[in-house]
Amino acid sequence: MAKGLFPSGLEAMIEITNLTKRFAQHTAVDNLSFRVEQGEVLGFLGPNGAGKSTTMKMLTGFLAPTSGTASIFGFDIRTQTLKAQREIGYLPEGAPCYGDMTVRSFLEFIAEVRGFRRAEKKARVKRAVEQVELEKVLDQSIETLSKGFKRRVGLAQAILHDPRVLILDEPTDGLDPNQKHQVRQLIQSLAHDKIVIISTHILEEVTAVCSRALVIATGRVVADGTPLELESRSRYHQAVTLVAAEPLDMLALAVLPGVAGIEENRIEGGITILAKPGEVIFPQVNRLIHERGWKVTELDVERGRLDEVFRRLTRGEAA
Repeated sequence: MAKGLFPSGLEAMIEITNLTKRFAQHTAVDNLSFRVEQGEVLGFLGPNGAGKSTTMKMLTGFLAPTSGTASIFGFDIRTQTLKAQREIGYLPEGAPCYGDMTVRSFLEFIAEVRGFRRAEKKARVKRAVEQVELEKVLDQSIETLSKGFKRRVGLAQAILHDPRVLILDEPTDGLDPNQKHQVRQLIQSLAHDKIVIISTHILEEVTAVCSRALVIATGRVVADGTPLELESRSRYHQAVTLVAAEPLDMLALAVLPGVAGIEENRIEGGITILAKPGEVIFPQVNRLIHERGWKVTELDVERGRLDEVFRRLTRGEAA
């Protein structure tokens, strides 16, 4: 959207307009446009090769676009690169660091690169270390750290200068479940006063930390909305999943008003009753269970399955 067209005359904090990147005959990012407002945690989703990392590199000024523009708080990333980059904290994919340096020396080095000296340098490092809980590994070399702690070091360098924008490329890729949980908690704690963009192909990341999800495929936007809005596009939205200790009358379930079909699931005695678009079927399913006296051990209403929506969107099967 062009500048000057935002509500109340306000410009977006981040604005990308018709951004395109071509490598020889391959178009990695194709006429991409979106904006991000303050307070949003945007999940930037897409399969491998969709153009996520290329977009992030252009947005951060590390890669020049073939055409189109990107601005950070009004600073054009092509013509005002340094001013735009001062507003950004960037965690690239893999969080590259100097492995032979200690955590302390690496962060002090980054602080100096950022222009901080003496007392301010120490204060900036101390604050970043406390925010991401690195105290107990400060004097360890980075190459000896676990993947989880290496990600924390990457986050620490990204927030050292207290940027207004955090751009995180695959922040939890390769981490175990406990490490993922820790890093997500860190992201949530940092998000209250920053714009956060998380580029990922891990769908659980979106429902865990994001307020908005933007899905791209072959370099183009195919969906943009809250996680709940995307889940509502699933064929499993408002479906009722149940597990019973005895055989059920499938015909009685299938003819209930609003029911679109029934699927067996992997759990023994488990079925999923699909709702027609726009229908809520839980009350009538629950009523039938009580009328028949069925022994049901589990009964849940589904919000929708983001993985199913993602597959349809990125395979070109959904508008």
